[in-house]
Amino acid sequence: MADPPANPLTDLQDVVRSRLRALRIANGWSLDELAERTRLGASTLSRIETGHRTIGLDVLPLLCAALHTDLAALLDVSAHDDVVIRPVPNEEPGRITWPLTRPDSSGNVVAAKWRLEPGDRAPDPQVHPGHDWFFVLSGAVRLGLGDRTIIVGEGEAAEFSTMTPHSIAAHEQTTELITIFDRTGHDAHARPHDH
Repeated sequence: MADPPANPLTDLQDVVRSRLRALRIANGWSLDELAERTRLGASTLSRIETGHRTIGLDVLPLLCAALHTDLAALLDVSAHDDVVIRPVPNEEPGRITWPLTRPDSSGNVVAAKWRLEPGDRAPDPQVHPGHDWFFVLSGAVRLGLGDRTIIVGEGEAAEFSTMTPHSIAAHEQTTELITIFDRTGHDAHARPHDH
């Protein structure tokens, strides 16, 4: 008995489901956390990821916005563009980030470029499992690490356990850096405060 013909629509939905789940994991978010960001139910998101619900056009824009991607990247099934990453910037008060790695199913390592603006207040220190590394491209970073404040200048790097209370902020000027951290570290740094 011959296998049934492949269904391109089902194959595409499977690719999109896998990408949505990988993006969520790469951000270090639970289904509940993604539900808060999309205003969709966690059970709805679970059914989408597991294939028990069709991915509707009404939910795709919400998911793309929350996961900092676009429909073109989510639906792209071409195999010829698997080397070049075209980062989509994510703008927040005092910070712009560009993801530099594609999410994979493990989401263990995430790299990003950050642009930080100096603020009136240092972000609150955070603690979470993992290990962070960053390299300062321009400007300087004010790294709070436990009870120490360390200025990391242009061309310098820092590496530390994220179980130590830490914060990262621009020091006196606009600063750009490359960061690499594990999925539990992603999105855990305090957002720069609104002025």
